[in-house]
Amino acid sequence: MKSATEESFLQAKNCILGMERQRPGIGTLSEKTTHAILKLAYEPNPAYHEVPVAGSIADICTGREIVEIQTAGFHRLRPKLDKFLPLMPVTIVHPIPREKWLCWIDPQTGELSARRKSPKRGNPLEIFRQLVYILPYLAHPNLRICVAMLDLEEYRLLDGWSRDKKKGSHRYDRIPLSIASQIRLDQPADYMQLIPYPLEEPFTVKAFTDAAGVSPRTGADAVQVLKQLGLLTYVGKRQKAYLYQVQEP
Repeated sequence: MKSATEESFLQAKNCILGMERQRPGIGTLSEKTTHAILKLAYEPNPAYHEVPVAGSIADICTGREIVEIQTAGFHRLRPKLDKFLPLMPVTIVHPIPREKWLCWIDPQTGELSARRKSPKRGNPLEIFRQLVYILPYLAHPNLRICVAMLDLEEYRLLDGWSRDKKKGSHRYDRIPLSIASQIRLDQPADYMQLIPYPLEEPFTVKAFTDAAGVSPRTGADAVQVLKQLGLLTYVGKRQKAYLYQVQEP
């Protein structure tokens, strides 16, 4: 799969958002804006979009490869992978926000707040939160993963339970601004680039998590996936914690 270029991304963004601007109001923005922009960025020819393959619909199919743009919920991909992987190479493109600007929408009036930059920065290791749902498929020679680190605007509804209505609010849409980087995971050895260093061996899941700067759940998922791929080996215990070391491919 060819990577999306800056030019192809900007053309796709202008095309999709231009179509949305022809309709009145923020309320017309689709929940799938990011999906639509990335699909067009990775394959500018719409003749290859939404193609029937083996009884399912592929986001992109050129006849030589399939690309699925999956913004969340990799568990939903399992039926497609069962059908697609025996036929041709399949690349799953998963966007992760690198930098994010928040805009709040009053659901009653449609009024938009000024955008504010979120202090949180995305981490490519967040891909492991989704990869745990397709563990049995990860070593398949036809499966490839592309992590697209995006800078984006996120629109949220002021419908939460807190006094300012922000806590517990619902995300309305995400509008990608640019692709900051793309990380290709075409074979198990490529996952080595996601192992944080320095990491003193042997290490616990907590030590891995701290070195990576991710949440405990993400760290645990990462260790599980890397172990499944044969890149981490269990070597014993320290008190109640399991110990691992890196296994070079």
